[in-house]
Amino acid sequence: MQTPRYRIGIDVGGTFTDFVLADLTGARLSFYKEPSVPPDPSLAVERGLAALVAQQGIDPATIELIVHGTTIGLNAIIQRRGARIALVVSKGNRDVLEIARLRMPSSYDFTEPREQPLVERDLVFEVSARMRADGSIDTPLDAGEVDDLIGKIAEAKVDAVAIMLLNSYRSAALEIELAERLRAGLPALLVSESAVIWPEVREYERCLVGALNGYIQPLKSSYFDKLASRVAGLGIAAPIYITANNGGTLSLDTARARPINTILSGPAAGVVASLAVGKAAGTGQLITFDMGGTSADISVCRAGRLEFTTTTHVGDFPLIMPVVNVSAIGAGGGSILWLDKQGLLKVGPVSAGADPGPVCYGRGGTVPTVTDCYVALGIVDPTRFLGGRMTLDRDAALGALAKIAEPLGLSGPDAAVGAAEAGIRVASAKMATEITKLLAEAGVDPRQFSLVAYGGAGPTHANYLAEDAGLTSVLVPMAPGTFCALGAVLADIRRDYVRTARLMVSRDGGEGWAEVQRHLAELAEEARAWIANEGDLVGEHGFVVSFNIRYPGQAYEIEIVLDEETRRTLDPQKLLDLFHAEHERLYGFAEPDSAVQTSTIRLAVIGKVAAVALPDAPLRKAQSTGIRKVRHKGQWLDAQVYERATIGPDEVVAGPAVIDQPDTTILVLPNWTARADRLGTLRLTRN
Repeated sequence: MQTPRYRIGIDVGGTFTDFVLADLTGARLSFYKEPSVPPDPSLAVERGLAALVAQQGIDPATIELIVHGTTIGLNAIIQRRGARIALVVSKGNRDVLEIARLRMPSSYDFTEPREQPLVERDLVFEVSARMRADGSIDTPLDAGEVDDLIGKIAEAKVDAVAIMLLNSYRSAALEIELAERLRAGLPALLVSESAVIWPEVREYERCLVGALNGYIQPLKSSYFDKLASRVAGLGIAAPIYITANNGGTLSLDTARARPINTILSGPAAGVVASLAVGKAAGTGQLITFDMGGTSADISVCRAGRLEFTTTTHVGDFPLIMPVVNVSAIGAGGGSILWLDKQGLLKVGPVSAGADPGPVCYGRGGTVPTVTDCYVALGIVDPTRFLGGRMTLDRDAALGALAKIAEPLGLSGPDAAVGAAEAGIRVASAKMATEITKLLAEAGVDPRQFSLVAYGGAGPTHANYLAEDAGLTSVLVPMAPGTFCALGAVLADIRRDYVRTARLMVSRDGGEGWAEVQRHLAELAEEARAWIANEGDLVGEHGFVVSFNIRYPGQAYEIEIVLDEETRRTLDPQKLLDLFHAEHERLYGFAEPDSAVQTSTIRLAVIGKVAAVALPDAPLRKAQSTGIRKVRHKGQWLDAQVYERATIGPDEVVAGPAVIDQPDTTILVLPNWTARADRLGTLRLTRN
């Protein structure tokens, strides 16, 4: 008999740390949730791993891989609690972070203060070294100047340093030479070279990439070391990989050196899992909806592919590296209901977090949250939360909601319940507005898309959101509360590379096309060298190439993405045809006789790992276990109650209904129906 092999996916959230155990034979998926420990997230990982292994009765030696996502770096940037960092720039560039893009925070409020630079100005040091625009060295390093710089950095007592020399995106040689001298003089110092992390034109954005990498590197390195030690202490010798911003994974060594690649990893993993569920359900037109305790993360996927962006923001700072295009809204299960100065009801972005959490948790919370609304409206059964592991206090939730009911003009015995309904409507409106905007930008019809709902609160809120956003279909996976952890298990290994290449390309190619081919060859060679060292689990690898292209004289580019087959047979005529077609789709016209100008070439290497098969759901008959009173549109409805585990493939549940499972509660509104597919995924559709 073959020895079973397992993979474990982990996603650390603000309230819970989620685990998925995947049997590589496809026989089963096992799920577990452990309360997070914000001061030491690795402790929750250790506790959860120990409990999961014991619960499933598996030998730690049969675990072949652990894939882990975390928001530690993201939270450190947003909360400004990263390392004390210095920045080294070419002379004349000391104000690069201060000047930024010369834009005001608000076009309408001249009093709004600018964001604080990531590096204090007295920790920005200048050197004479600089590159020319063609990549040659204009001014080499001065040994005496470097020795003086080492002394100043040592005196500043910083934890890390970032380097950004002018024009170094053309060649990283000068930055690398300076970094090596700094490491030799200050062996304990962590150094990030901007042209090594992300060599793309635009000094401010490239400087931020290097600075952000250094800002979180000490914190993340310390966490990774602690994580590896705790996992080894459990007798688990499996390699640990970290989920990345681009929907892939990275080895622990790569993540230590490039923590900037992992700051948005959690939301990206959920989108990866959504594509797998959508494929099994027969649709690739998806809107992913991850509603946790703090926020709701939304992404649009077309034709079963991840959508990327290079214009996202991390806190106050732009990030030009490719990340899965996820928009975050400050409306999660723990988001607080409050009244502004005009007496209008608002939801979020402030969250009650894990401690004290919603009022109904009974941990000292006094301000009502979205979760308190679910409990007050009868959607969530206080005695069955987390499968009965935690009892909620409905009376406390109603008491907190009553405090905001009176200012809203609500009175009578159901005033608190009315406030809960109002809170749900406001939260839904915020989310529906974001979805409508994203779909409008993509130029697509919302009726063609299915909402994939996951996270602890996603399935509870999904039907409300679908109605407000004009959607006609909702998909709820089997274990939505641990869905991002499942995405971690399903992800391949991936890393992105970039070259700035301002080249003119015509149908006959010309000199510009020769340069394009040279850049592609160099990127592929660099990517192959990296993927060869990412571990024994990597199988075959392939490339995805994208170009930023515009017509000569245009201010903005269009991204053209090539799959592996198109890349292999690419010629200048095919590239131009793809650009003209996309330009016409987006703007309604094209100039097919015109040459085009490239600005950026990106290449992603994808190392395949053995696929994890999603198991079929067992055949079971759905039977109601009772009635639950649920408030909807001012009326108390008799909702049928079901256990999710009893709903097998092709079983149908008609709304109003509530479906309970250990990690979430699914609401099916009147005039909606839920049907399970072969994986057990519920598809909610309008009658």
